[in-house]
Amino acid sequence: MAVCRNCGAQIGDNDSICSNCGANQQAGPAQYNNPQQYNSQVPAEDDQGGFLWGLLGCCVPLVGLILYLIWKDTKPKSANAAGKGALISVIVSVVVVVVYFVLLFIIGMIAAASM
Repeated sequence: MAVCRNCGAQIGDNDSICSNCGANQQAGPAQYNNPQQYNSQVPAEDDQGGFLWGLLGCCVPLVGLILYLIWKDTKPKSANAAGKGALISVIVSVVVVVVYFVLLFIIGMIAAASM
């Protein structure tokens, strides 16, 4: 079996036109419209997501963001785990800072009222 020069679909060895996209198979070198589409297929056993990627993203949000951006096309489950971990970490950090400042304000108000 041959591969279409335009879309990457499997075609017969002697086909001159792709039955999927209609591209002529006789002209020029192979040029895929989207070469990453054909090189980025990861077997399911290699992309299991995983709690540890999420934990890494949670502990080091910048690493989680970088892994998400690198893997979003090639390993979507692992990318989502790392990205969710990073997002959870950022949200928790913002909530903790807001609660800290609210408590600090309340304690300041109580201290000012007792004087």
